[in-house]
Amino acid sequence: MEGTLYVCPTPIGNIKDVSERVLETLRAADLVAAEDTRNTGQLLSRYQIKAELISYHQHNEKERTEQLVQKLKDGMQIALVTDAGMPAISDPGQILVRRCHEEGVTVTALPGPCAFVTALAMSGLDSRRFTFEGFLPVDKKERAAILEDLREGKRTMIFYEAPHRLRETLRLMADAAGARPAAAVREVSKKFEQVQYMTLAALAQYYEEQEPRGEYVIVIEGKSREQLARDARSRFEDLSLEEHMALYQDRPEKEAMKAVAKDRGISKREVYAALKRES
Repeated sequence: MEGTLYVCPTPIGNIKDVSERVLETLRAADLVAAEDTRNTGQLLSRYQIKAELISYHQHNEKERTEQLVQKLKDGMQIALVTDAGMPAISDPGQILVRRCHEEGVTVTALPGPCAFVTALAMSGLDSRRFTFEGFLPVDKKERAAILEDLREGKRTMIFYEAPHRLRETLRLMADAAGARPAAAVREVSKKFEQVQYMTLAALAQYYEEQEPRGEYVIVIEGKSREQLARDARSRFEDLSLEEHMALYQDRPEKEAMKAVAKDRGISKREVYAALKRES
């Protein structure tokens, strides 16, 4: 029989946050693939679990993936863990999970700690629609594209950031969307956990004056309908109605007036009356 890969979340701060089911899975596993065997060894020791450990991190995951897939096909039960939180979420694991699917190996993930979900719940910001971006890309073109998404985005966006990069990241984000409601959640579930809720520009200013400490989750609310409507209107402020109508010259006149009215946030009757006055 083939084995199963168990994706096991581990505590992101408070060691008591590990679930009983995760502990049972780690006890039963033939092999535990860990991002850092020393860190995972401390967790296993805390709960008196004796398990065979093998390293699985960003520097060896491509090579190690094929070894683990073969072990799974040979019938081993393998638990995958990272230093904190859910494997494959801004941590190693996605490549192994995909290869398992490609090879027909069973994969299951156990529910448990995940920093960005916890921070979103703590932020008080809109959680109906959101995107998780992880760390802001180092590549300038990729980073610029993400910041443009932030500038125009309707959804709440969530980022991870390390303390030594926080100031620069907040400056870039504030330049893109400074007035937007935001929260910086520091040291999730740890002793010095803190949530700071203010505008993105105010957060950037705060950390210019205060030293960033610990790991951060940055949560930024998307544009409201009111903001989107204001932005849409502002794009056409410099156009006369005739120039605006010309943008829709390929449409019948009534449809063009309807489009212009929508762009400007006014009624079609107002557009008609204004055009009559100007003609």
